[in-house]
Amino acid sequence: MDNQVSRPNVLLITCDQWRGDCLSAVGHPVVKTPNADALAAEGVLFRRHYAGAAPCSPARACLYTGLYQMNNRVCRNGTPLDARHANIALSARAAGYDPTLFGYTDVSLDPRELAAGDPRLQSYEGVLPGFTARQLLPEHQKQWLSWLRAQGVDTGTGYPQIHRPVGRQGKVHGEVTNAPPVYSRDQTPTAFLAGEFIRWLGEQEQDAPWFAHISFISPHPPFIVPEPYNTMYDPADGPAFRRAMDWQTEASNHPYLAYDLARQKRTKFVPGVEGKVAEWSEENFRRIRAIYYGMISEVDAQLGRLWRALKAAGAWDDTVIVLTSDHAEMMGDHFMLGKGGFFDASYHIPLIIRDPGRRRAAGSSVDRFTEAVDIFPTLLDLIGATPKPHLDGRSLAPWLNGDVSTGWRDAAHWEFDFRTIAGGEVERHFGIGSRQCNLAVIRTEDFKYVHFGGGLPPLLFDLKKDPGELDNLADDPAYLPVRLEFAEKMLAWRAGHLDQSLALAELTENGVVGHVARTEGQ
Repeated sequence: MDNQVSRPNVLLITCDQWRGDCLSAVGHPVVKTPNADALAAEGVLFRRHYAGAAPCSPARACLYTGLYQMNNRVCRNGTPLDARHANIALSARAAGYDPTLFGYTDVSLDPRELAAGDPRLQSYEGVLPGFTARQLLPEHQKQWLSWLRAQGVDTGTGYPQIHRPVGRQGKVHGEVTNAPPVYSRDQTPTAFLAGEFIRWLGEQEQDAPWFAHISFISPHPPFIVPEPYNTMYDPADGPAFRRAMDWQTEASNHPYLAYDLARQKRTKFVPGVEGKVAEWSEENFRRIRAIYYGMISEVDAQLGRLWRALKAAGAWDDTVIVLTSDHAEMMGDHFMLGKGGFFDASYHIPLIIRDPGRRRAAGSSVDRFTEAVDIFPTLLDLIGATPKPHLDGRSLAPWLNGDVSTGWRDAAHWEFDFRTIAGGEVERHFGIGSRQCNLAVIRTEDFKYVHFGGGLPPLLFDLKKDPGELDNLADDPAYLPVRLEFAEKMLAWRAGHLDQSLALAELTENGVVGHVARTEGQ
């Protein structure tokens, strides 16, 4: 640790698939999030915060390493994270913390570090190196299911059937229902993890700063929520979906859209329901969205429980809290659910940071573009360590001090890699190699440019005229100068962020000059 001052506690909270517009603090017309809003009132709300990639593993790799996907190279769920990269947990450990995990990190471990028969090579749900896992909760949710059984809940159906509405088993051909599951509001996976953290919090000593990461799975599908959240929102309420007149028109806008729309199956989001997502009716999309809003409110209620526990433990004024998500959720926009592709709906995520030692900007908000890669250097800054110069992200600490940072980025950037190494489906569909199955986005105030590999056509949206991202102007002669400008911007962005692990160092007659990136502990 570079600065041996009194260290704060750190609570890093990630939710899974929480849209950045679904906060009442940012003015959502329907969703109410009083506890997230209360955190924003004492911290700083970042209104234009974006994930670096999707789905879960790539998104988290950007957050945990401070590196863009082009450098951390976690392309898909299951792509190993190179062991040479430093990360939040290892750096916190080097600073004297015992970083403790509640939930999951979705990290595929580097196979070069493990024996060939190691069971950890059979899952992308490994633990980020550096974390002490106090309470794991991977996708199978067995730990939560056993907790439910101890409370007398029948869990014989297992995962994911446990998340079906009561009385709906087998294949379902009917409409979406907001009927609740067998478990109650106090028995959700979110409530389980919150309770485990609170129990652990009671074990901490007053003079020993701690670092905890709670990784909630909600509001990730399956889309279901207990009472009263299942009826909290009326499906008739909420903004209009951003999409074309029908899914066929949407699919005609780009070859990748056509592919993605064709492959989305309803059962992935509502277990047992047959058919394609794109063919759901407007009413069904609205019912699902109302459930999704309820899931957000359920998470928000558990956040309130955490805030109360921190205050009761006397830790509230000593704890840095970061609340964010790994990526967002399409939620009916463009006739889609889930995440991926290039639309804002998949990448615009919440970010609230509260540092009790930096109160000057409390209650303020930031409208400049921030990115998931900024979280790692920010946390280093807030615990008194020095962010390393090879990172792609930048510390947000100046914004917490109320300072307007000079030379800040004027765009958000993200990447999406759609290769399928194990099955090769995408590669066969487009007739291109795995290395070409990718896209990159640069999004400014006025425009959004999407560049594809493999010869797939680019996209250009005039966001002032077309905030719904419906009218591709890439081939419009009037916009060709804009397209060229943004292609050059993207080239400059990539050139400026190529791997700097050793590129910032030089061997001279006096030895090494500059910065050499090392994994903590090397």
